[in-house]
Amino acid sequence: MTQITATVDFAESGKQVGWLRVPHSVTRSAYGVIPVPIAVWRNGDGPAILLTAGTHGDEYEGQVVLTRLVQQLEVQDMRGLLIVIPSLNTPAAIAGTRVSPLDEGNLNRAFPGDPFGGPTSKIADYLHNHLVPLVDVVGDFHGGGASLVYRPHASTHFSPHAPQELKDRSLAAVKALGVPHVAILESESGGGGVSTATRHHGKIYLNGEYGGAGSVTQSGITLVDTAVQRLLAFFGATDRKFDPPLPPKVLRLFGHVYVPEPGVFVSATELGQSVVSGDLCGHLIFPENPTRDAIVLHFEKAGDVVCQRHPARVDRGDCVAHLAG
Repeated sequence: MTQITATVDFAESGKQVGWLRVPHSVTRSAYGVIPVPIAVWRNGDGPAILLTAGTHGDEYEGQVVLTRLVQQLEVQDMRGLLIVIPSLNTPAAIAGTRVSPLDEGNLNRAFPGDPFGGPTSKIADYLHNHLVPLVDVVGDFHGGGASLVYRPHASTHFSPHAPQELKDRSLAAVKALGVPHVAILESESGGGGVSTATRHHGKIYLNGEYGGAGSVTQSGITLVDTAVQRLLAFFGATDRKFDPPLPPKVLRLFGHVYVPEPGVFVSATELGQSVVSGDLCGHLIFPENPTRDAIVLHFEKAGDVVCQRHPARVDRGDCVAHLAG
């Protein structure tokens, strides 16, 4: 049913770099397409892996690492099938935005997609129905984007009703990535994200948040690159050897803090800080009305601060902190 066409052949041996052509008919271009870059390696028997970044266009660590992987990895250095898409939501990646400027689509809320919808829905549908069924493992690399900063963590997502073998393999894989903190997300739906597709097809899904603030750091790139290389080695796609990583701290995410109205948020905590219920989260102040008292915000639960708001100016309903424990 898809309208997307690929310039690569997923059954062909060797290395190919090409495009997914997403139809996008507009006044300026009646038969236009959005070219989404894709690379495919196939070399004999082995695992089948899909790696993506740029699901949100303003999250850069994965985009940098997967772009370099496309440039550097040769087919003789791997086995099995590897598919890499370094800027999955390409319109958002080019714009440097979380959502697509073409249809305001948040790709990580669009699954299972619609082959006749807007560009974001078409991309989601193609992954859900055409790429995820080809592979055993999906690695989708995220960051906090322009509005958030994360203490880096890797994660795995699966349904509570998934086979125990899939759960065990997912946990072993995410712990092998070498990231000091690991989050387990066990829920039924997947929330319209990429894991909606992996849950539906019974595949392993590895995710993570590796930075944020709409920027990219060398430490973040190193962390993601190590995670990618360890992922490929863990599943047997490469012969690289790594020392076993230190056991990560396993977390479950919860406990958002939201602001009640517009203002400037001043955080009272640092990333990684441990808090208890009732601790001060920060103050909402009003420079445009300096005689007004600040609003004091508190944490409602205990845990570690794993995510914080990046821009100080906030609007009603913005998340300013996120806990895990």
